[in-house]
Amino acid sequence: MSQLTAENKQFMLDGKPFRVISGAIHYFRVVPEYWESSLKKLKACGFNTVETYTCWNLHERKKGQFDFSGGLDIERFFTLAQEIGLKVLFRPGPYTCAEWEWGGFPSWMLNEPGLEIRCDNEKYLKHLNDYVQELYRRIGRFYADKGGPIILTQVENEYGSYGNDAAYMIKMRDMLVNAGATGLLITADGNWDSMLTGGITEGCIPAVNFSPYAVNEQFDAVEKRGLGYPLMCGEFWGGQFDSWANPRRWVSPDSCAKGLDEIFSRGASVNYYMFQGGTNFGMTNGANYYDKYTVTTSSYDYNAPLSEAGDRTEKYYAIKSVIEKHFGPAPEVEVTETEKCDYGTVALTHQADLLAQRDKLPAAQYKPLPMTMEELGLDFGFVLYSSDVRGPIQEGLLDIGDVRDRAHVFIDGKLAGIVERDGRHDEIHFGVEWGKTSRIDILVENRGRVNFGRKMRGERKGILDFIRLYWKPGYGEQILMGWNSQAVPLDDLCNLDFQPGDRKDGPILLKGTFQAETLGDTFLYLPGFTRGVAFINGRCLGRYWRVGPQQTLYVPAPWLKEGENELVIMEMDGAEKLEARLIDHPILDELHEEYL
Repeated sequence: MSQLTAENKQFMLDGKPFRVISGAIHYFRVVPEYWESSLKKLKACGFNTVETYTCWNLHERKKGQFDFSGGLDIERFFTLAQEIGLKVLFRPGPYTCAEWEWGGFPSWMLNEPGLEIRCDNEKYLKHLNDYVQELYRRIGRFYADKGGPIILTQVENEYGSYGNDAAYMIKMRDMLVNAGATGLLITADGNWDSMLTGGITEGCIPAVNFSPYAVNEQFDAVEKRGLGYPLMCGEFWGGQFDSWANPRRWVSPDSCAKGLDEIFSRGASVNYYMFQGGTNFGMTNGANYYDKYTVTTSSYDYNAPLSEAGDRTEKYYAIKSVIEKHFGPAPEVEVTETEKCDYGTVALTHQADLLAQRDKLPAAQYKPLPMTMEELGLDFGFVLYSSDVRGPIQEGLLDIGDVRDRAHVFIDGKLAGIVERDGRHDEIHFGVEWGKTSRIDILVENRGRVNFGRKMRGERKGILDFIRLYWKPGYGEQILMGWNSQAVPLDDLCNLDFQPGDRKDGPILLKGTFQAETLGDTFLYLPGFTRGVAFINGRCLGRYWRVGPQQTLYVPAPWLKEGENELVIMEMDGAEKLEARLIDHPILDELHEEYL
């Protein structure tokens, strides 16, 4: 495959002017069984290029242990793209933003003193180089000069929205080139002068990211610098991500079509973000922090041309019409939608109490003060803190300090209150009589590390401060010491011992089974539940929260099996009824503020 070049302010391929018409599909947000279908729909819409990030935090969950299998098999994704006739815009990061947990960085880096991400920091660059070398050992052969589909590589991502360390950006560029990135390099930033100044790097074509509005003004901000490069929109935001407890955000098909028309009329190239958003399976969602902590939903549907399940939408056809207006008929590619199934009601007849089965979790570690999730070697999930406190202690108020991000506090096995960052903060009383001992258990959930905003440098999860007991002013306070800290990884919860039961208060794990004669995509609907995490056949679908706007969790057919299937719900705050539903359509736009 020929290499892309840049001449006279335009891209050239095989000696002819070429426009990059790229659409974003993240391989790690779409089940691999559906990659081929999504890529074919991209081509059938008139696109000639697919864009993807990588996810360092999944490829190297443990330091030095790399995983490129199954849904992380990026080599297979690139192979399919090439077989279908698509080129690739590769965005290796390391920072992705993408509303992804900590923007793609692995949480184990938080354990290393003196490490600073996204700057000319020796420790950070050493770990990054190790990852980049492993990545390129696998994908270097996919570059165009070797006959592969990769024609563009992006250096870092929106760096001007974070910092202005020019030395770091040069080292980042050189690291990719030394690992095997050949051909044209680009950067991608917002159109503000400060963003472009911070993110533009010598030897890289500056792309600019924007929504469908004021297209020409966005490009003007780049052109006035007189760099002479081809114009490109690095991210055309034809949709938006959703956050829990906020209304769904939409971008109309007409607005997308108008914006694309202006881009093509300007003679520019484009990367449409997202062509298919997919799903933040597990607990991989990120969070934003401006004035407060805001968590991204499990669905990353993004109001995209392809729905979360990969179905063509009204926006798909509006975009296809614009592309064909400028570039002629799109290729004829045979594509279909997946079957959708309604499996009905699932009775949740069996239960497991997490606190009662702590011996089935990884062994606790004892220290005077609570350990963070990162110190326990856990990236996604919960941490359980436990302490036996001897009396006599006069009653006071329990303060669990800096919690990241939501804590259920139990005293002698009974829920005493819930404490959240930037949210609910129950008043919890605690005291111990003469000759008695009371147990405090605190179950803390990591709701997602910040991927954008002023907390982006990285924050640990769990309890970051001490736990104290305090009395009215003038009577002092006391730090409670002697804590067992225990990791609660999500991939272990389905292995607990479930027994018949009818408890509805949370936290509680609930299990039921259902039969599937025909396998199809389905959507888990939990109208009687409050908030928690759901699993199908041991796979974590993601988080749910009745507040919305997301009301269903996407269940891809490849995660089901003919015959009996198992559903497990980890309900944190209590359910009205012990049954769930599996329906044939998503519900992503209902907000119920009474569940805040």
